[in-house]
Amino acid sequence: MFSVIPCVDIQKGKAVRLFEGDPNKETIYFDSPLEAAQHWVSLGADWVHLVDLDAALGSGDNIALIREIAQTVNARVEVGGGIRSYDTAAAWLDVIDRVILGTVAIKEPQLVEKLVQDFGTEKVVVSIDAKDGLVAVKGWLELSTIKATELAQRSLEQGVSQVIYTDISRDGTMLGVNAAPVKEMREAFPHTLIAGGGVASDRDLELYKELGLQGAIVGRALYEGKIHFPYPAA
Repeated sequence: MFSVIPCVDIQKGKAVRLFEGDPNKETIYFDSPLEAAQHWVSLGADWVHLVDLDAALGSGDNIALIREIAQTVNARVEVGGGIRSYDTAAAWLDVIDRVILGTVAIKEPQLVEKLVQDFGTEKVVVSIDAKDGLVAVKGWLELSTIKATELAQRSLEQGVSQVIYTDISRDGTMLGVNAAPVKEMREAFPHTLIAGGGVASDRDLELYKELGLQGAIVGRALYEGKIHFPYPAA
């Protein structure tokens, strides 16, 4: 089954989308992220993907707001952004369905392994956000020297069963999906793979399906009505 998961990125208390991950290039779609989440759930979303951009960038957090969303919406919730310690991840898992780990998968790989062991593979997702084949960290502000495919293979060895891959160079641009890096990730990681970055039409979702992915994280194309939701159209 292929799922389209609406993304609600939160910056300074508002639901936004960034262009190529640049916090200075934002478009505000909802003043209330709760309203944004409720909107997609009312249309049939089973999952909501929440990202605390302020926590990811180290400029604050939206914890109270995200907890309210998780406790209010009638859907499962996953959260990413600034989750860089065991205690933070554990605290989130008291109120949400799964945590998304980005920077720590590079900086502290042993933490990923421990969280998988303690909470199970269904509760832990590794987010691989890449540009030019290299993994970005710290809210996409820095490029590491680790290849995206290498991190995927390491995650596999750690028992991770779910990966979200984002093509930063396409994220928020609606330029369409670049198939090549997605195909490489599919070959590197044989379990649940969800991708995002550049989705501009239903054709991009079809491409993901053809490549064998299990789902897509979609933001701007959903907010601007460029794809059908729920997907596929009835």
